[in-house]
Amino acid sequence: MSRTRAVVEELLRRIGAGDPGPIAELYAEDLDWRLNWPEDEHDRPATPWITHRTGRAGAAAHFRDLAAHHVPGQADTRIERVLVDGLDAVVLGEIRQTAKPTGRPYRARFALHLTVRDGLVVRHHVYEDSLAVARAFAS
Repeated sequence: MSRTRAVVEELLRRIGAGDPGPIAELYAEDLDWRLNWPEDEHDRPATPWITHRTGRAGAAAHFRDLAAHHVPGQADTRIERVLVDGLDAVVLGEIRQTAKPTGRPYRARFALHLTVRDGLVVRHHVYEDSLAVARAFAS
């Protein structure tokens, strides 16, 4: 359990630093990546980071896309809890961002389910307030 917690804490630290390369190094090539959004209902051009990914390259692309569509310096993530059970961890918190195309700020609660195997993240499933994000990016 302590190994899982250590990897998750390092991942959160790297995400906070914002450099996609070092973030991606903590993901396995056989990564199971999901963002819980209705596939047929979200605006893909406005929110391209919301898609299924694979491997380190996919993880890096996610964080690059995410940064490209939000206003730098107007973001905050509040981690409320990190719950660890064996190889699994759940991170609970809230993100605060500003959509670059519209200038609209938003807040979205989230749960992030991670699974760590051999020191790498093999599952990254995000459950978030997709309505808040969609409204911020709606034209």
